[in-house]
Amino acid sequence: MKISRHIHRQLRIKNLFHTTLWLSILFGLAWLSTLRPIHFDISAGSRNTLSSVSQNVLNSLTDKIVVTAYIKKDPALRSQIKQLIDRFKLHKPDIELTFIDPDSTPEKTRKLEIGASGAIIVDYLGRTERINFLDESTLTNALQQLTGAHVRWISFLTGHGERSPEGQANFDLSRFGEELAQRNIKAQTLNWAEIPAIPDNSELLIIAGPRVDLLPGEVSILHDYLEQGGHLFWLADPDTLIPSGLSDYLGIDRLPGAIVDMSAGLYGINDPSFVIIPKYPGHPITQNLQTMTLFPAAAALQSREESSFDSEVLIKSSDKSWTDAEERKGPLSLAYALTRQIDETTEQRIIVIGDGDFLANAYLGNVGNLELGLRMINWLLRDDRYVAIPVKSAPDRHLQLTPLSVTLMGFGFLLIIPIVLLITGWLIWYRRRRR
Repeated sequence: MKISRHIHRQLRIKNLFHTTLWLSILFGLAWLSTLRPIHFDISAGSRNTLSSVSQNVLNSLTDKIVVTAYIKKDPALRSQIKQLIDRFKLHKPDIELTFIDPDSTPEKTRKLEIGASGAIIVDYLGRTERINFLDESTLTNALQQLTGAHVRWISFLTGHGERSPEGQANFDLSRFGEELAQRNIKAQTLNWAEIPAIPDNSELLIIAGPRVDLLPGEVSILHDYLEQGGHLFWLADPDTLIPSGLSDYLGIDRLPGAIVDMSAGLYGINDPSFVIIPKYPGHPITQNLQTMTLFPAAAALQSREESSFDSEVLIKSSDKSWTDAEERKGPLSLAYALTRQIDETTEQRIIVIGDGDFLANAYLGNVGNLELGLRMINWLLRDDRYVAIPVKSAPDRHLQLTPLSVTLMGFGFLLIIPIVLLITGWLIWYRRRRR
């Protein structure tokens, strides 16, 4: 059939119209995608979607978040960090991520005390939080800490040769006090010889290694404080004095001498008085704590069976450790978390640890010491905003085979199937040859 010029022109116009329409739709969809990207998570268990906890935290933030990753030029690691930040940016676009090679800024790296493994600094409204291991849980918890506006007060007992939160000596705790101040936790010194009471605004008492014993009146103040459900952080170094009656009251004994740990040599430390802790028993304080901690000259602790407190071991040394005084073999307990229910709504929390050096100015910047110290303080202050975000894992796709099944599969793939293929090939060859 012959097509007239008129019909031919109409068909061309119609084709041009449809082409223009489809191109307009495609360009429109592309333009819309630049305004708000649409993402679909089809992974098992929605592993690539932030939890509702993280989303709620991001929704509560109104200002810009700056994440600075001091990471060496490792493409794989940087890619993992960027992918995680991109997941957060889906819910809060004004997150800025910057990578800095620590080797390129040595002075700034030394000032920030960033080690060879690097670190990530999260900045929000001029306040910073440091992360040594980045995943959804740690980043969400860092943002939680940065949004806290309420000032908490803690008291350091002084007057007995304790470590000072204001002192600049290597054994003092001024750097730890500064880190706490950045998180709205203010430290104040407390001398019972001057004011025989604990301030009403104090939520935690810290006894950081006294060198002389407390006076009878001071012992009475401490006893009344504990009886009323006060929280306590006791740094019980091996060379410090145990306040009168405190071990009996808490049901925690400090073993004589210090811990000797031969596993320290595995980490390049030739001094066996340094205790290296690479992993931790299960407790809310150490949950998701991925970094090692270092304890110089630590004492071993032991809990008593009869005590009014429930005790949990927080830190244990390796099985290659022992005490230098009685040569008691490890693993040995370095720290305990104690709890006691005062009434229906009040839980008393206490931590006893056989070392104070790990928070001292000389050692605070080592590995995960700072993070562990901050976690302990937050737990003692009942600040449980360190949320535990469940890990979304893929379904178990491992095939569990019995020894008999493995044997049969081995014979099948290595013997039976090749024989069947050879026989089939021979039969095909034989039939073709007879034709």
